[in-house]
Amino acid sequence: MKSTIADLLSKALADLPELSDALHGIDIAATIERTRDDSHGDFASNVAMRLAKPARRSPRDLAGQIVEHIGDSDELDKVEIAGPGFINFYLGASSYHSELKSILARGEDYGRKPPTPSPRVHLEFVSANPTGPLHVGHGRHAAFGATVGNLLESQGLPVHREYYVNDAGRQMDILGVSVCIRWLELKGADVSFPDAGYRGEYIRDIAASVNTTGIEDVSAEALMAGLPADAPDGDKEAHIEALIDAAKREFGEDGFDRIRQQALESIRDDIEDDLAEFGVHYDRWFSEQSLTKTDRIDKALGVLKERGMLYEKDGATWFRATDFGDEKDRVVVRDNGVKTYFASDIAYHFDKRERGFDHLIDILGADHHGYVSRVKAGLAAMGYAGDDLEVELVQFVALFRGGEKMQMSTRSGEFETLRDLRNEVGNDAARFFYVSRSNDQHLDFDLDIAKSESSDNPVYYIQYAHARIARVFGKLTEAGHSYDAGNAALERLVEPQERALMKRLSRYAEILETAARNRAPQTLVHYLRDLANDFHTLYNAHQFILDDASLRDARLLLCKATKTVIANGLDILGVSAPDRM
Repeated sequence: MKSTIADLLSKALADLPELSDALHGIDIAATIERTRDDSHGDFASNVAMRLAKPARRSPRDLAGQIVEHIGDSDELDKVEIAGPGFINFYLGASSYHSELKSILARGEDYGRKPPTPSPRVHLEFVSANPTGPLHVGHGRHAAFGATVGNLLESQGLPVHREYYVNDAGRQMDILGVSVCIRWLELKGADVSFPDAGYRGEYIRDIAASVNTTGIEDVSAEALMAGLPADAPDGDKEAHIEALIDAAKREFGEDGFDRIRQQALESIRDDIEDDLAEFGVHYDRWFSEQSLTKTDRIDKALGVLKERGMLYEKDGATWFRATDFGDEKDRVVVRDNGVKTYFASDIAYHFDKRERGFDHLIDILGADHHGYVSRVKAGLAAMGYAGDDLEVELVQFVALFRGGEKMQMSTRSGEFETLRDLRNEVGNDAARFFYVSRSNDQHLDFDLDIAKSESSDNPVYYIQYAHARIARVFGKLTEAGHSYDAGNAALERLVEPQERALMKRLSRYAEILETAARNRAPQTLVHYLRDLANDFHTLYNAHQFILDDASLRDARLLLCKATKTVIANGLDILGVSAPDRM
């Protein structure tokens, strides 16, 4: 409906050629906003105020001239000038009727914009270390990232979804040695498990299934004997490092790598299955190991070196991050020749741009706030705009059951998995509750509310509205009536509850646009809750199955439009729209 106002304004301004120069560079649609107070109309535009200075005219006089050229329109009840020069538009009933027809005509596509080839968006989200099952915190990343992707696609943007598999480095070695120790335990060896190892029961399951052909004779005694005398048990990090070195000697580099890779693949497959069951799918799973195997890190560092962005100090290679606003320069190659995680990060984002993606969105945990400036610096140093990268930080989740806060720790094994959560509350409640608050706010996830079948549970309340409409049409058949959209006398939809529902429906496309632009799924969540409330209010106030056919069909058409918008909105959120509950 905003586009209708924009078209009327554009036509009026086209009839005023003396304003053509002043109009240069002004987006008419950007001057139009929904009013906060219904007494000021439905939409307001400040275009006259924007044009006044370059046109050297009084804003109110200019607004009056524009209104004269808008003339009469079936879409408008009236147009008024307010304050210093605002133009207020009051929509007519026929405008809402046209919108209802548009909803039914477009169906699943209603609210969506036509696809465009660019800008190509690269969306990376979750990317949890493959060291254990996903926990409920990862679930928030998954729900948020998937919904942001859906919102961007609703605006016509091409979106590539990617999971960055952190399958290189120290965490993988800790995973490997954790499996090795559990494997030795399963053989009957008496060996203490390292404090810094991964303790979850899933490690035992992996250890029981790994193929250890050729290394079956490794013993716990040999492994423990391989520990250096200066590896104190009290220093858990030094102890795990010593164990890793000993395991690589006893199992052999190839044997240890084989166990580590099997553990990695087992966990990665589990993560992929978990996310797929959650309705979260990716276009690509990108392996960190591939950056080294394909020399992409060396290529990225080579570009930085050619551009004079690297220097040597204390045997290490440093990146001039401070030249781009970072708080300090960053090491990319340590004095022992090992490349840092930051070098991998630079290479990965360089690779994204090299693959032709125009805008990069990383969805990361709140503890990665320091990551943003340095990676942007890396992109800028390689000749790309730092603003090509957008980072959305997701705050932590606190899970409550029976009023008790649950603890989460991957290494200790004391955590609630995403799979457990989904099994308990269902995918719909999980997806919905995860995006019900802004990603930059902490989320308290109350399992009791998520499982309740009442108006206190917002997802149940919205789905119930959809199911209620389906039941209305079931009752229509039972009553021996039929529905004829062509017979609907929409001008008879004059009750306050009907008008409120029509007005709410008309906002859907704007809500999608706002939610996508602000990366704010909660905007859509709140809208759907309000829409469901408007429908339930109408349902409780008026009958739908009437003998008066034209009014009956009008109300049923309003019901079908509402059902369509609820289903479309829930689909964006990754939530089902059941016909029965």
